[in-house]
Amino acid sequence: MGNQVEKLTHLNYAEVPTSDPNGFDPDDDGPRIGVSYIFSNDDDDEQDDNLDHFSSENRRVNHEEKPFDPQDELECSIYYREECVYERSTGAATHSAESLLNKCRPGDLLEFVATGQYPHWAVYVGDFQVVHLHRAEIKNNFLTDVSQGKKGRIVNGLYRYRALPPEVIVRNALDHVGSRDRELYWRNSECFAAWCRFGKREFKIGGEIRIGKQPYRLKLLFSEKKSHVLEFQSLEDVIMEKRRNDQIGKDAVMQELANHLNTNHEIKEDHFVN
Repeated sequence: MGNQVEKLTHLNYAEVPTSDPNGFDPDDDGPRIGVSYIFSNDDDDEQDDNLDHFSSENRRVNHEEKPFDPQDELECSIYYREECVYERSTGAATHSAESLLNKCRPGDLLEFVATGQYPHWAVYVGDFQVVHLHRAEIKNNFLTDVSQGKKGRIVNGLYRYRALPPEVIVRNALDHVGSRDRELYWRNSECFAAWCRFGKREFKIGGEIRIGKQPYRLKLLFSEKKSHVLEFQSLEDVIMEKRRNDQIGKDAVMQELANHLNTNHEIKEDHFVN
């Protein structure tokens, strides 16, 4: 299945059973099920269209109005059964594209971030260039052009899988330059870049069969005492949900959950107010 299928609008939290974000489960131990994105396109299609028109002036206008706000970044972890396969803490430093060029090594994974936009991932392949999936095509561009004025960071350590050798990572990326539309096996830039580095089929479209129990859990950490868990049947579904949360920000995710979860815990607290 390629990615030329109709996009399915994301279901909000009011439409799926979940657990209390404060960490208190309901009395009945019901399922906490995430959203399946089996009919969803590349979310990078929803970003601005200026990547193909490398205009510095356009980049300034588009992104300086909404600089990345690390305070609105949501800390989260992904578990496969009991194993943590991804973990992101807040506060990771971001850098300008020019600064990143002094830090990158071939095979590094890069993430470019801006408030209100999906994070854009790329693989650094050397000679100031990256390979990335954008608008249903895998492209080879200069890092400074791909950044579009956004801040970026090296994110090799987010996924806890064993990385392939740098030369294999670079070859994985370069071998697919020019692939587009139905030739693609990845749903977004993050899945493609992570596949290049780790080589795991779980990052590919349809890499896992969605049947039976949801083996993946996405844990959202709002504070030391407040968390929320969703369960998913595949890694690509978890990534889609995580990226959506990245795009709308921590405050919006908390508001979504608050609107949905008029929880028993909150009601009980009201009864005990002095």
